Amino acid sequence: MSRIGNKIIKIPSGVEVKVDKTSVTIKGPKGSLSQGLDPDMKIELEDGTLKVLRPTEQKRHKSVHGLTRALINNMVTGVTTGFTREMELVGVGYRVANTGNILEISVGFSHPIYFAVPSELKVETITEKGSNPKIILRGQDTQLLGQVCAKIRGLKSPEPFKGKGIKFAGEILRRKAGKSAGK
Repeated sequence: MSRIGNKIIKIPSGVEVKVDKTSVTIKGPKGSLSQGLDPDMKIELEDGTLKVLRPTEQKRHKSVHGLTRALINNMVTGVTTGFTREMELVGVGYRVANTGNILEISVGFSHPIYFAVPSELKVETITEKGSNPKIILRGQDTQLLGQVCAKIRGLKSPEPFKGKGIKFAGEILRRKAGKSAGK
């Protein structure tokens, strides 16, 4: 029994849903998203709600049931309110700036890194005196947003001794004591 798959998705006003056999397209105030789905899953649209049903109790159908519902729910949330991820650069002399959708990141290498953010996402950088530089990414597609954030974080992952690197805002890092702690 899938607890996530059995939940009903409420469609807010101003959101249009189109269901095909193998895909779902959702249009809202922030844009439109389309997702290919498993052809076995049945999607019922009635009275402003969506319900995902599985045809049998096979293991594969059970595993895809919750996934399908979660993907559709994220699409509905994305076209209505959108998603936001915030990242911090921790380290002395670490800087970030953006010109349009191109990030210029200086994280201790001999040259700055230029990272092209996809046009579907909006990027903003904040550099305040006395605090760490921040990168704020906004978009409607949570999969694309997470993938871009992971690539940016992979440019300079936080190290476990001092925590220097690019991390998510509010992320708690496991720290190591270092050499002098063992003596």
